Amino acid sequence: MIGFKDRQMGIAHSKRWILAALMLTMSLAAMDTTIVSTAIPEIVGDLGGFASFSWVFSIYLLAQTVTIPIYGKLADMKGRKPVLLWGIIVFLMGSAASGFAWDMLALIIFRGLQGLGAGSIMASVNTLAADLYDIRERARVQGWLSSVWGIAAIVGPAMGGALVEYASWRWIFFINLPIGLLALFLLIVFLHEQKPARKHRIDIPGAVLIFLSASLLILALLEGGQAWPWISLAGIGFLVLAFLLMFVVYVVERRAQEPIMPIWVWKHRTIAGSNLSMILMGAIMMGPSMFLPLYVQSALAGSAMLAGFILASSSIGWPAASAYSGRLYLSIGFRNAAWIGAVLICCSALLFLFLPFPATHKQITIHTANTWLLFADQILLGAGFGLLSTPLLVGVQSMVPWQQRGVVTGNNIFSRYLGQTVGAALMGGIFNRSLHHYAFQNINQIPSSLRNEFDTLLHHLLQGHVPASLLHGLRKSLYMATSSVYGVMALLAFIIIVVLLFTPAHFPVLDENVAREGTTPTA
Repeated sequence: MIGFKDRQMGIAHSKRWILAALMLTMSLAAMDTTIVSTAIPEIVGDLGGFASFSWVFSIYLLAQTVTIPIYGKLADMKGRKPVLLWGIIVFLMGSAASGFAWDMLALIIFRGLQGLGAGSIMASVNTLAADLYDIRERARVQGWLSSVWGIAAIVGPAMGGALVEYASWRWIFFINLPIGLLALFLLIVFLHEQKPARKHRIDIPGAVLIFLSASLLILALLEGGQAWPWISLAGIGFLVLAFLLMFVVYVVERRAQEPIMPIWVWKHRTIAGSNLSMILMGAIMMGPSMFLPLYVQSALAGSAMLAGFILASSSIGWPAASAYSGRLYLSIGFRNAAWIGAVLICCSALLFLFLPFPATHKQITIHTANTWLLFADQILLGAGFGLLSTPLLVGVQSMVPWQQRGVVTGNNIFSRYLGQTVGAALMGGIFNRSLHHYAFQNINQIPSSLRNEFDTLLHHLLQGHVPASLLHGLRKSLYMATSSVYGVMALLAFIIIVVLLFTPAHFPVLDENVAREGTTPTA
């Protein structure tokens, strides 16, 4: 449904400029988290509100995640271009407002506005990539889009640190404006989209219920165990209310003429298996993101910079594997290519369990060896993510006509972000329980006065202020706790392998010309 004005530059030239615009747009969302995290100390020092600063991240993630499936459906109804342009404009409005924030509450509200724009970006960019390129080219394009996240993981913290040091933390938001305006210009000039042939009726009740139910579920997972205990009125109440609203969503969407989240998306075995795999992959992704830097800085006594580079090394394997996956899924099929990715993820998690703990008398030798092993392991993990996610995304996009591509793309990406939220709660709980268990098992010398202030003790460890008598035991405990997280990651990867084995091996791919019209796929 995308048509291009073939002036002197030609269609191929226009597509290159549109891809550049899509990469610039994706960089807005990719850079946001990494660049903001470096400036939190300065933001808190200027605006205050230390007790609520975590909401600077949480509100963005919440707003982005819950709106992805809504934007996906709107892209099918109203066209990709208006939805994407709207998302960019909202994101830039949130960025400008965040830069002028006068207190922490204002910043949190404006970050929520940014998240509302980011939801459109995540849904529309990937859908447009599928519209612009055929099935043979989509893997290569996904590799380019994935590379944006890898670059952001490295450039974001460095740029954020430089802006904070030489300008002001407010510029970490203002820097989005020229990037976003350039993307808007390129999309307006080079992207020419045919309008949907018929008028659509927007499912407002479904959109509101999906927004509320997803918000409650993600809020419960983000704040459970932190703002309130899991076993408490708030902890249980939010989850029960979320699941009740999800049931209401099911009832309403079954009856809706044009549902925001069609029931067939979750009844179709192939699409449902792909989405479930993405939920599990999202949960796995949170293990290294949350605890690998802590492991490198504590158990291996590495620097924060080294920890960041090791964590970012997965972004080497991910885009490379995404780009290569095209050859793989064209020869052995989408399901089998994704299955290989799940096996690589499982192997990466298991390999971490065999890393030796850096004993005191061999500290330097094993520390160096472990560093390079971690680099290799993260690259392998990234390759697994690329081989798993790209074939499944391209596969489900290729099964449906243009009018349903936004829905399946939005649900696929929503599933991954929902998995990340579940994974943050799951991995955090496992790590904390394991750490306390191994610490009091390995360290008999912990003074009774510190047993109730364990977090303070860990803070002193990272600052290098822990007595030598406790140092070895604490590092070993952190090593064991991180190993527990990777053990759970291996288990989740094994579940993905099983899920994919029960997913049909053949994805019913539509012919590119037929896909412009088509009907709802059947199981």
